[in-house]
Amino acid sequence: MSNNAPVILVADDEPINQNLARKVLQAHGYSCIIAGDGQQALDLAREHRPALVIMDLSMPVLDGWEATRRLRADPELQQIPVLALTAHAMVGDREKAMGAGCNAYLTKPFHPSHLIGHITALLP
Repeated sequence: MSNNAPVILVADDEPINQNLARKVLQAHGYSCIIAGDGQQALDLAREHRPALVIMDLSMPVLDGWEATRRLRADPELQQIPVLALTAHAMVGDREKAMGAGCNAYLTKPFHPSHLIGHITALLP
């Protein structure tokens, strides 16, 4: 992996999901940083300016819905694409995620090729 690989921030509180996302992303040439909650995701986004954020919507401290709204409200972070990756698969959840500011929505469990497809569609 090259040093100029796009950095993707994965915000998820489940270690299994963190590790799976990291493996998939690194296998496709992306650099990966992990946040365990929504507040940590905001802090890491400010520090690292990732190319994209993969946001779980149900996390402790600050959930992904609110973390996404705060990303969108921050002039320095609002242009970062956000992919909701969530177990929220009920009617209306996709619309709620998009309303919070997510650019795309993928439900768990996910197939790695679907994750990479969403990422390549969101990144320039």
